[in-house]
Amino acid sequence: MVSFRGAQRATAFPTAFRYTSAMRLLRFLVLLLAAFALGPLSLRVVGDEGPLDSAQPKGITPDEIIQRFAAKEKEFKEARDQYTYRQDVKVQTLDGDTPDGEYHQVFDVTFDDQGKKVKNVVFAPQATLQRIMMTQEDVDDIENRLPFVLTSDEINEYSILYVGQQQEDELHCYVFDVAPKQIEGKKRYFQGRIWVDDHDFQIVKTYGKTVPDIRKKKSNENLFPKFTTWREQIDGRYWFPTYTRADDSLHFSTGDVRIREIVKYENYKRFGSNVKITYEGKEVQKGGQKGSDQKDQPQPAQQPQK
Repeated sequence: MVSFRGAQRATAFPTAFRYTSAMRLLRFLVLLLAAFALGPLSLRVVGDEGPLDSAQPKGITPDEIIQRFAAKEKEFKEARDQYTYRQDVKVQTLDGDTPDGEYHQVFDVTFDDQGKKVKNVVFAPQATLQRIMMTQEDVDDIENRLPFVLTSDEINEYSILYVGQQQEDELHCYVFDVAPKQIEGKKRYFQGRIWVDDHDFQIVKTYGKTVPDIRKKKSNENLFPKFTTWREQIDGRYWFPTYTRADDSLHFSTGDVRIREIVKYENYKRFGSNVKITYEGKEVQKGGQKGSDQKDQPQPAQQPQK
């Protein structure tokens, strides 16, 4: 995720809620507005998250669950590579609860004439960050590791520990803690917790951070916040990342810096499709244009931002 120069670590953002339908999105929006009015701790009650049950799964072993979800994640990664989408990234530094600097970029991930993925920036006002700066590791994490995918090609790189079962809204999930077995070269990894739906055997939520933090010297510290990413089943088959949030204090040697980060993933469309999609009785169009005949997916409800 976003890494920062000047501070590290963080108070973990309370895990909240992952949405799965339009009606529940509206309910979430109302609850989230109320939670912001009451303060950060109230976010704990926004999601219908049950207690963690450490009992072993019935009828299947943890290793079998890992193999099944890793195989599904590989399928999903290959499928997502065939989709275009919009990514909206906002990073703020906070003085108390007041933003005093901001980085904001909106870009479309599309395909060129040769079918290769390209990134087209559509909105990028001048950044006003002063106490931190965005680095290449930040940008790379935002694009590739916040929407964390753990495939059968990658599970051998990680230690994966079964910790129990938990209800996440309407989903019953297996819960695993994940950490890299070792850090190799300049490669970056995810470390944290994942929730795997017991029906589709796909990751539906992640909570953790990208590692390692980089501390070359006092004046060059590249630190990364903890974040939560929620997924939504938008095509009836795979669970796509739709929303990421971080609210953390990075502990630089020169002092702490609190940051807030919100990443939205919108307008998922399968590349090359000419099927029209309607959402709540209206045809969904790319970028608000009328008459598009590409397959548009419903956009996730906008989350309130401070």
